[in-house]
Amino acid sequence: MNKPTPEPIDPSQVTELATGVIHRDRFPYLATIDGDQPRVRPVSPVRTDGFTVYVANLRAYHKTVEIEANSKVELCYLDETHDQVRITGIAEEVTDRELLQEIWDANPLMRQYLGSLDNPQLIVYRIVPARVRFMREWALQYHEVPVE
Repeated sequence: MNKPTPEPIDPSQVTELATGVIHRDRFPYLATIDGDQPRVRPVSPVRTDGFTVYVANLRAYHKTVEIEANSKVELCYLDETHDQVRITGIAEEVTDRELLQEIWDANPLMRQYLGSLDNPQLIVYRIVPARVRFMREWALQYHEVPVE
């Protein structure tokens, strides 16, 4: 079998390519640390602003404990062509009521499932990117994506 040859990447298009992967993958994987054990699970972001990603969660979920103990996380997006984006960052709880209301209003599933923005189980994390990397399938080489 011949080794696949990845398409060359124009460095000026890395941000656009990375953004495209994010838009095509509705369920990225979130990695956290549970003591000394990595944990990963699919999540459904409730908002994305550039490379800043918002994830809703329930306080009773174990990932809440994990993030409280170590807020360093990573999201991995993978599209249908196996291009990937990895966002390494810090998860912080969103407390801005106006922003929470915008997220709430834009997500009917959250409203149906949780009933009220004031549900004490609801927590929304903002994952603030420290590093973003893009890789084309088979390239085996990451391209740094500028984080604004």
